[in-house]
Amino acid sequence: MEISEDNYSWAELPESSSQLRSEPRCCGSPPSNPTEAQEAHNVTNPTNPNAPVIQFQTSKISSQVKPDQPWKDYDTRTLEHPSRASYDADLLDRFGGITALRRTAKGFFYAEQVNGRWWLVDPEGHLFIHKAVVSVTPESSPNKKRALQTKYGTKEKWSEDTLQLLRSNGFNGTGAWSDTEAIRKSSQPVVYTQMWNFMSSYGKERGGTFQQPGHTGYPNDAIFVFDPQFTEFADRYAKQLAAMKDDPYLLGHFSDNELPFPANLLNKYLSLDPKDTGYKAALDWITKRKNVTAEQWNISMIDDADRQQFIGYVADTYYGIVSRAIKKYDSNHMYLGSRIHTAKDNSYLFQAAGKYMDAVSVNYYGVWTPMAASLKNWSQWSGDKPVMITEWYTKGMDTGLPNRSGAGWNVKTQEDRGKFYQNFTLALLESKIVVGWHWFKYIDNDPEDLTTDPSNRDSNKGIVTIRYEPYLPLLNRMKVLNDSTYDLIDYFDHH
Repeated sequence: MEISEDNYSWAELPESSSQLRSEPRCCGSPPSNPTEAQEAHNVTNPTNPNAPVIQFQTSKISSQVKPDQPWKDYDTRTLEHPSRASYDADLLDRFGGITALRRTAKGFFYAEQVNGRWWLVDPEGHLFIHKAVVSVTPESSPNKKRALQTKYGTKEKWSEDTLQLLRSNGFNGTGAWSDTEAIRKSSQPVVYTQMWNFMSSYGKERGGTFQQPGHTGYPNDAIFVFDPQFTEFADRYAKQLAAMKDDPYLLGHFSDNELPFPANLLNKYLSLDPKDTGYKAALDWITKRKNVTAEQWNISMIDDADRQQFIGYVADTYYGIVSRAIKKYDSNHMYLGSRIHTAKDNSYLFQAAGKYMDAVSVNYYGVWTPMAASLKNWSQWSGDKPVMITEWYTKGMDTGLPNRSGAGWNVKTQEDRGKFYQNFTLALLESKIVVGWHWFKYIDNDPEDLTTDPSNRDSNKGIVTIRYEPYLPLLNRMKVLNDSTYDLIDYFDHH
């Protein structure tokens, strides 16, 4: 049975005829007794024994920011069992979209709001949530190369087994920095995203960039977006996108990763060499804004409102240039932005992003449970656009790895990592704004590999070890949540 009307409900479907009843809860909030609290819904259904069962439990999980920091307990909501004992074979299409919920099929992914909830629509027209893992690639350290040879023998065997590992644990795609060539060659590909480096590649050609933990660094954090040559470079660089413009398994493109937008960005541009095009652009912007000449202007005139709006100006200039280049050579796929990680409280940044992006990508660290207000702001500031969370993770202290590098929380066990995954994604689903999440990442750091950037040196970030051994307690929890995603959406939408 297909439901195409806006007023859809899982309750209308024979395979999911549950009548869920519960008091509504705000995003991520714990029940009244957070230590051992459970909510069970529709435990039995005489007309359909395989109808969904949604059962939450909330407990305390201990976490720390870094190994030398104190431990702190956080309320953590989890899903103890899958929403169904089994799933009909035709419940999902080949992309992972839900076959019962249909919109217009356009041959490629796009975003649409249905009944107040944002969705992705897959190429066959079915509603879809992207559940992905970042950096699905065997990587190149000597230890990882030896382990791949021992376990798989060939990269092709690694690819098929790894994609099966993802699918069997409820994932339907891959995030940034994945081996898209291997994915596209697979007999059973998953939905992937493509990572590009418009600004950082231009910086390497121009000169002046350097490595920072997790992303490319720029002089004074001032990206080279005002260089006249950048527009020409972006067009030239984007020509390579045409090679995948007809691939239905491609969700969309990232143009860069974690561009710097510090609060004092205007001051930083105005501290550049006066001959620099970035300095000239900043000076022209501030003098016009203050309605003074360059000779009349001085640095004391700058206030916080100027600083906030200048970030939006830089972002608007960048996103405008790269989005036009991307859409020129690939108009079929979504533009997903630059994985915002700073200035997440700056409405002007998101306003600029929303003008050009089909979904706004955010790397979301520093919170145990996603904040409903933040997610709502990002969407509203962007002109009512959906959000994708494209990096987040925890590290387990039970692996022997030091876990000093990286932005994710430290927890004590792999089981705790799995509980964190569930708690985080439950809040994302409850928001009705998030259309996908990308766990960082596929494989652990190799402490002996000193060629990586400083944020990826010694930590348990993966769903597999550097010997390609799965972390089963983590994956079991991920599977429970991933397999229950569409039933959870129905539950949250009707309570």
